[in-house]
Amino acid sequence: MGSIEVSESNGVRYLHFGSELVQGAMRIARPSSLELEYTREMMLPLILRTRRGWPASVLQVGLGSASFTRFLLRHRPDARLTVVEIAPEVVAAARQFFKLPESSPRLAIEIGDAHEYLAATRRRFDLILVDGFDSDGNAGMLETVPFYLNCRGRLGAGGLLAANLLTRRRSVWPVVRRLREAFEERVKVLPPCGAGNTVAIASADEDLLLDPQALRAPAARLARQTGLDLSSTLDRLA
Repeated sequence: MGSIEVSESNGVRYLHFGSELVQGAMRIARPSSLELEYTREMMLPLILRTRRGWPASVLQVGLGSASFTRFLLRHRPDARLTVVEIAPEVVAAARQFFKLPESSPRLAIEIGDAHEYLAATRRRFDLILVDGFDSDGNAGMLETVPFYLNCRGRLGAGGLLAANLLTRRRSVWPVVRRLREAFEERVKVLPPCGAGNTVAIASADEDLLLDPQALRAPAARLARQTGLDLSSTLDRLA
């Protein structure tokens, strides 16, 4: 990992790992909102699973600027979050510059390798968010079949995984094939975002149906509750 760098422009604070790649962003006036398009799209599971209290348990792989952490702590008050971040300096930067709470009874931060964590833990999660890259945009073991198999094995009944597949410098399809192998084809790949990110959603044990019309009503409810508007995502799925 390169050096931790923080920049600001037009009211948005950005995290970098010693390169021009943006590793996270926070709108200073609205820290609990999701600034980057792909982070909003990774919340699509919230309209695929609409029962009250879902998700009760979330695993976040890669902390970055703590965007998902802030959003879920605010808008899913019953959820317990576990974040696995390999670099303690990222955690320190998130606390200093990106309003990551120093402590919360609903938040556990594990410093370590997420591949090793998932291979060892016996915990189960409703939702797993995978967004871990180094300064060059490489995910290493976090985009391999063994890692995805471990993710699937740690999802509970009806559990979902949302992954950021960075495609700025390479084809996304080799990674998608590995994800599909691990999840037995229960994977949906969203159209690429403008910044070079592609989001994939995978289901532990149920077929995924992304019907834009059927999802309009839960998306509207989510927008009223949280301010997160997924209508443009549904438009692109149509």
